Amino acid sequence: LALSPQPESEGFEITDFTTASEWERFISKIEEVLNDWKLIGISSGRPLDKGIFTTGTWEEKSDEISFADFKFSVTHHYLVQEPSDKEGKEELGEDALPLPMQDLMCMNNDFPPRAHCLVRWYGLREFVVIAPAANNDAVVSESKCNLLLSSISIALGNTGCQVPLFVQIHHKWRRMYVGECQGPGVRTDFEMVHLRKVPSQYTHLSGLLDIFKSKIGCPLTPLPPVSIAIRLTFVLQDWQQYFWPQQPPDIDALVGGEVGGLEFGKLPFGACEDPISELHLATTWPHLAEGIIVDNDVYSDLDPLQAPQWSVRVRKADNPQCLLGDFLTEFFKLCRRKESTDEILGRSAFDEEGKEVADITHALSKLTEPAPVPIPKLSVTNMVHSAKKKIRKHRGVDESPLSNDVLNTILLFLFPDAADKLADVFENRASTSAGNNPPPENEGYNLFSHFKSAPSDSLTYKLALCLCMINFYHGGVKGVAHLWQEFVLEMRYRWENNYLIPGLANGSPDLRCCLLHQKLQMLNCCIERKKARDEGKRGSTSDRSPGGASGDGAKGGDHSGDNPDKEKEFGKSWESWSDSEEEFFECLSDTEDLKGNGQENGKKGAKEPVNLKPEGRLHPHGKLMLLHPGEPLYVPITQEPAPMTEDLLEEQSEVLAKLGTSAEGAHLRARMQSACLLSDMESFKAANPGCCLEDFVRWYSPRDYIEEEVVDEKGNKVIRGELSARMKIPSNMWVEAWETAKPVPARRQKRLFDDTREAEKVLHYLAVQKPADLARHLLPCIIHAAVLKVKEEEALEDISSVKKIIKQIISHSSKVLRFPSPEDKKLEEIIAQIMSVEAIIARARSLKAKFGVEKCENEAEKEDLQRFVNSLLEQPEVSVVGAGRGPAGSIIHKLFVNAQRVPAVPPLEEELRRSGSQEERRQGVQSEFPPPTGREVILRTSVPRPAPYSKALPQRMYSVLTREDFRLAGAFSADTTFF
Repeated sequence: LALSPQPESEGFEITDFTTASEWERFISKIEEVLNDWKLIGISSGRPLDKGIFTTGTWEEKSDEISFADFKFSVTHHYLVQEPSDKEGKEELGEDALPLPMQDLMCMNNDFPPRAHCLVRWYGLREFVVIAPAANNDAVVSESKCNLLLSSISIALGNTGCQVPLFVQIHHKWRRMYVGECQGPGVRTDFEMVHLRKVPSQYTHLSGLLDIFKSKIGCPLTPLPPVSIAIRLTFVLQDWQQYFWPQQPPDIDALVGGEVGGLEFGKLPFGACEDPISELHLATTWPHLAEGIIVDNDVYSDLDPLQAPQWSVRVRKADNPQCLLGDFLTEFFKLCRRKESTDEILGRSAFDEEGKEVADITHALSKLTEPAPVPIPKLSVTNMVHSAKKKIRKHRGVDESPLSNDVLNTILLFLFPDAADKLADVFENRASTSAGNNPPPENEGYNLFSHFKSAPSDSLTYKLALCLCMINFYHGGVKGVAHLWQEFVLEMRYRWENNYLIPGLANGSPDLRCCLLHQKLQMLNCCIERKKARDEGKRGSTSDRSPGGASGDGAKGGDHSGDNPDKEKEFGKSWESWSDSEEEFFECLSDTEDLKGNGQENGKKGAKEPVNLKPEGRLHPHGKLMLLHPGEPLYVPITQEPAPMTEDLLEEQSEVLAKLGTSAEGAHLRARMQSACLLSDMESFKAANPGCCLEDFVRWYSPRDYIEEEVVDEKGNKVIRGELSARMKIPSNMWVEAWETAKPVPARRQKRLFDDTREAEKVLHYLAVQKPADLARHLLPCIIHAAVLKVKEEEALEDISSVKKIIKQIISHSSKVLRFPSPEDKKLEEIIAQIMSVEAIIARARSLKAKFGVEKCENEAEKEDLQRFVNSLLEQPEVSVVGAGRGPAGSIIHKLFVNAQRVPAVPPLEEELRRSGSQEERRQGVQSEFPPPTGREVILRTSVPRPAPYSKALPQRMYSVLTREDFRLAGAFSADTTFF
């Protein structure tokens, strides 16, 4: 019994011996991933088309595997291609090379402008990379690198995968890869050298050929010819002869009516610095044979002007300072401010002393004064000075954010009718500026309905632009608060003195616009009603017309068609009926006032004619007659329905919803909604004594009165009418309202719209707005203005890519701005899109200036240059037609020549140093170009390795040399059939 545990332990050791190791599991996982991605077996495909690496679509798949606890990411990069036909597969014989080996020799896609580094170095269309999953992890030790290389070699052998497999070693910034590709009887090893310091023997072609040949180690004595592709890249950073034309706007020019050469009231546009930082010229010799050219440490035949291919790319400046983008960004920052206007300007900025106290109680008391206050001439200057006195009481004289000149200029821009002119001239201008002219119908103008901003000719839109400009140039948030305070004072001044606000369309608030615009329109409605009422009082003694019929009709005729539901309802204006000496009654006494007019019988049967004097008639309603008295039916003068802004509508809907669904709640809701109907019924009864509900329905809602031909007792055809079915429903609201309605003309009714109360509500709303609230309200207007500005500038340049982005901006903005309180992140996205468009247009103008597109006199050349400039903006690299001899090439050559001439007389030490430079000596006459920033060389050949009787296989080496970087990337193939 004591020995029994020993056999068990021995059995355990045997089981452990057969368990797979971590290395074997790792290899198994690689094979599993290759199988999942279906990368096993023979790879087939067509030869690569020219430029496909740039124009084609690259995709990648990723997975994660681990070696013990060290995680690796496996990524499959591949060019999306159409599946090849079956015939192509049948033609592939046993001796056909794997596709990656064929790609090594393909010359159609050397030096692609935008591709993965392995694509550029080896010309591969498909490969798999295994790299450490974490960015800070690295495989540095040689033993680990060899272990990984062995792993992929075994995995490729086991699966028969012909796709090259790479392992990333060392730190990721070095972009060091080793890899392998296997085929039937062949293998290609991918090796790499990366150095910081360049060995002098490898700075030229002859040294690179030596290392390539020694690495191949070809046993054949006459070595097969080596094919060479060379690219030299020259960088132009100095635009000395082309000063960037756009200077920052002159702040002081604002007062003169212009900012930065732009009309005041419009947003500025353009970059303040050159948005193109560098021009990269790549001169390429795509196919050279060894021995044709000489390039060694003493002499070089590589003259850029003689290169058969030129291509250009531009490096864009990182986030160039652009005026429109800065304006939008700074204005958007206002939205995050917390301070109120009072806190910014001083607690008592809105306080006034003595008679100037702008308190609501005082505003209401002015309505009860016995005689109208004489209206002085409207003067912005006087108003500004009075406001500035108030500000200076609480702050130093020199601390005022806005100077008088700037403030006057802005206020006159916003209120062009406010100059010191006679009252009648002012009234004429106010009436025309209040929006009587039809708005221009075009796509740009109607953007306000998509963005929920305001029309581009409106006061709100102009105010937004002015606040944006003040925020950027004149004191930031303090300047904004100051201007807003002056604006609110101006609004109160206009309300108290019956001056209409210019730049606002007539009629009820437009719910398609922003809430601030609706509030201003509401204030204008109040001013209009108050003005009409006050004028009615003054003119009552001279213009009074008996019964109010003829005079009222003449005045009211112009207001036809305000409400399409009331087909013949004319003259719903205060002017129509305010010419009576009767004052407008807020409250109507049911006893005394009605008795005084003999109207206490109004509650008698509706069809019973009463001996009342008709009042408030506008004009006869065609040939319609009252059904029972047989007299003409008159259209009454009625009250306008109360205009509503969207917040009032929302408030009203909430109140109605809170009434619930009970019968009592529904009845109360119906009564609240029928206030306007009741008012119209009372006006109709006053204008048509003895009328009945059928008469009212015939005028108010003709569709609810059904007429049909019937034969009477005598056999004659007569027309009889009756109310529609919905009017006959028991306890119908129309019937109830008709029974409770008394014959009261509109001017004696309680006002449906209390303009005094609503105006004070609007003024209070405006006064309590913080700069942040104001910026939120007006941001849609600023975005609207920015889009219009971008469209206007794009029209001058005609860049197709910009047109698409502008459409995207409009579509995106419409979705975001349509709803209240959009998210800051979405607003920032819109602003970023607008800034990107501005930068693209600025780049286009910069390139046009550098390439002299406008100065070109030859139309054909001008078109070619314009096309070339547009291509530079949209493509990563553009080939130059005619290389150095074409129109664009000659301009590029001049740019480089001029840049070289700038340091005309270098210091002596620098001259000695330069003359000793190896690159300078080699270039000799090529001093028109600077030393190349980058030298890329691709060497290719096909030789048998490792024995003379082996199969001839592709060998390739890529070299790139920059000032601080030297890299060799070699792909060397060998025959493994007998080795």
